[in-house]
Amino acid sequence: MKRLRYQLPYSQSYTVQLQLPQSFLLALALMMAPLAAAFAQTANDSIPVLEYGEPLEFEIGGVKVVGADFSDDNAIISIAGFRVGDKIRIPGPDVQKAIKALWKLRLFTDVQVVKEKTIGDIVFLEIHVQERPRLTRHSYRGVKKSVHDDLNDEVNKYLLKGGIVTENVKVNAREAIEEYFIGKGFLDARATVTEITDSIRANSVRLVFDIDRGDKVKIRNIEFVGNNNVKGKKLRKKMEDTKEKRRLFASSKFIKAEYEEDKDAIIAFYNTLGYRDAQIVKDSLWRDADGLLNTRITIDEGNQYYFRNISWKGNSIYDEQTLASVLSIEKGDIYNQELLQTRLSFSQDGRDVSTLYMDNGYLFFQVDPIEVSVENDSIDLEIRIFEGPQATIDKVVIEGNDRTHEHVIRRQIRTKPGQKFSRSDIIRSQRELMNLNYFNPETLGINTPVNPQRGTVDIEYTVEEKPSDQLELSAGWGGIQGVIGTLGVSFNNFSLRNIFNKESWKPLPQGDGQRLSLRAQTNGDFFQSYNASFTEPWLGGKKPNSLTVAGFFNRFAFGARGTESYRSLSIKQATVSLGSRLKWPDDNFVASTSLNIQTLSLDDWAQNFSTDQGERVDNGNFNNFSITQTIVRSTVNDPIFPKDGARVSLSVQLTPPYSLFNPDRDYASETVSERFRFVEYHKWRLDVDWYTPIVGDLIFKAQAKIGLIGFYDSRIGTSPFERFQLGGDGINNQQFGFAGVNIISLRGYEVTDLPANIGPNGQQLATPVYNKYTVELRYPISLNPSSTIYVLAFAQGGNAWQSTKEFNPFDLRRSAGMGLRVFLPMFGTLGFDYGIGFDKPGAERSLKGLGDFNIILGFEPE
Repeated sequence: MKRLRYQLPYSQSYTVQLQLPQSFLLALALMMAPLAAAFAQTANDSIPVLEYGEPLEFEIGGVKVVGADFSDDNAIISIAGFRVGDKIRIPGPDVQKAIKALWKLRLFTDVQVVKEKTIGDIVFLEIHVQERPRLTRHSYRGVKKSVHDDLNDEVNKYLLKGGIVTENVKVNAREAIEEYFIGKGFLDARATVTEITDSIRANSVRLVFDIDRGDKVKIRNIEFVGNNNVKGKKLRKKMEDTKEKRRLFASSKFIKAEYEEDKDAIIAFYNTLGYRDAQIVKDSLWRDADGLLNTRITIDEGNQYYFRNISWKGNSIYDEQTLASVLSIEKGDIYNQELLQTRLSFSQDGRDVSTLYMDNGYLFFQVDPIEVSVENDSIDLEIRIFEGPQATIDKVVIEGNDRTHEHVIRRQIRTKPGQKFSRSDIIRSQRELMNLNYFNPETLGINTPVNPQRGTVDIEYTVEEKPSDQLELSAGWGGIQGVIGTLGVSFNNFSLRNIFNKESWKPLPQGDGQRLSLRAQTNGDFFQSYNASFTEPWLGGKKPNSLTVAGFFNRFAFGARGTESYRSLSIKQATVSLGSRLKWPDDNFVASTSLNIQTLSLDDWAQNFSTDQGERVDNGNFNNFSITQTIVRSTVNDPIFPKDGARVSLSVQLTPPYSLFNPDRDYASETVSERFRFVEYHKWRLDVDWYTPIVGDLIFKAQAKIGLIGFYDSRIGTSPFERFQLGGDGINNQQFGFAGVNIISLRGYEVTDLPANIGPNGQQLATPVYNKYTVELRYPISLNPSSTIYVLAFAQGGNAWQSTKEFNPFDLRRSAGMGLRVFLPMFGTLGFDYGIGFDKPGAERSLKGLGDFNIILGFEPE
């Protein structure tokens, strides 16, 4: 019996026992004789040849790891299962198990277990490993840098810097890149990965992804089969993201996830038409010779169904007539599952059964419509109600207000401890907090943890403060007026009571919701304007009664004082206003009353002021004492970028009817300055704004404005002051403060483009009546409270008249255009509009001749 050494897989050394003929062994011994002497010494030092059939038991005297530069030696030894002092049989299964355990780590390309030496029955082992390469970096070729960050988000799920690079890792990363572009409509996108040795670090590689995204695969045709009752054109409109390529610049792409959502939208549309059994039984996709995609959707419409009998079960609080009135679904109506769920669960206008219960405290209310009978084309419903107990508000918690005092927030919210739970109160509270404009509307959170055992609910409001103060510091060129400097500050969350508390100055006392505004403008002798205002929104702290105290001084002057060329206008005004929230017709109404005391001094001032008879009002002192009553109803949900709601404002401004107190006065013999020394008029304004979402964040705004000023006595006529000037960008109303007229913007037109604004001698006039209509589409680029940005497209029409007899609400100067708005908390609203006035008199019929560019600085003009 002889023994031969044989190398087995995993680089283990074993002895295999073979039976060979004696003659073969003798010949082999003669052939090997010359070499025996040469290797005699080596044979004496080698590891003993072991009998495979008779393994020997050794004690492990030591274990070393060879070739592990990145892996921990102790970890490798531990995973292999070798411990010094343990017994091991060689040959035996322990070595094979160790190699398999290390292979499972997928960290190495080669693993061997070698006996270093033996001393008696003690063996010393070496674990030889060859580590897989490590990743140092990766890069892309064939795509723009603008998509690298997005690609990194995808491949970083599989690639780890310093991690092991395996074939599986490379395949996953490559497929992630392809899936990313396929998800963008590039169905032919392909990526290859190249592994390149990186000289930066030993045993490291970098991966280069070569990407060919190809062209977007457009859809040539979307065909419907089986749509016998709904036209294919209408169904294609319901596919919001999957569109045919019909026009040159029409958007068309195929994204599988969006395609599946559009198929669901088709079925949902069928359900609204009463086809409750409608389903897509098959859809086919194929590419034509031009590479365009075609799809055929086969629909089984089923039968159209109608509501028949609707019964209620489980209702004890409200009778069936009341519930049926809220549901507003009659026998014979088309069976519309979407409408049914809306009327039962949640309607935007609050007209649903769930709101009826939840506004009465039934937080645990549940409703479940069950089809109890389907006969031919009619369906009977049983609406099962679980009313549950009424829930009472236990605690109202406010978190996140690090600047605004808690009482300012609590006085705005409608949910109070001890009250019954009301979903409408929560929605209203959310709107009131947003209208404060102190908090980020995107992060405003409301949580309602319930305690069913006690029948109570907590209301938790989480707010995030945002900057609300504004600073205006600017210098601009005013044409003949020269450089005009402006310094203004508005503190919109001021605290007057803490003004003497040094600790509250951060940098100013804040948190009580008061508003303090200071502003100064001047360019020296020509123009000076100073105004200040203070508003306390909760006078007394218990009710939402506001107090505003304001005043301003404006002075315009041309020429040198004391010379014939000197002319000036000075206006002084003080205002005290009281406002309160009404409870009738509902608490969305706010009424305010203002007392205004104003004096105007004119010295050869030729602009804006004239009588109905065309007399110029240019000299004298005039007193304007008036009371203004304003009623506003507002349901607007966000003052910066409204997405929903409406605002209606009606105001009337009245002076005492001085002429009625002295009916025998001979006004015809008086000069203009004597006739209007005490100005009298009644002035009416109506402003309406309405906002509604179209799709997603695309918002539609409609606006209407009308204003007129009338007189008490025809002998005097209309006041030359307090009139309206329509046209331009409206910025003069802010740039030059109050100038005795109300300046109203009209995009696409200058003031001089409206005939009513020009007098017989070419001077600018103000008018006693105007109207303006606007529609806008608004889309936000950023709703970040630190910089709200949105673009808009508008269509507008307006006009002005020199008398109410000439007023025609349909005789409009039309315009259309686009604009941009940026709201920065420190500077207010900035932006521009470019409008094209279609009815400019005498203008060149070109884009340049009809176009007009307007700038918005600090505020949105009227």
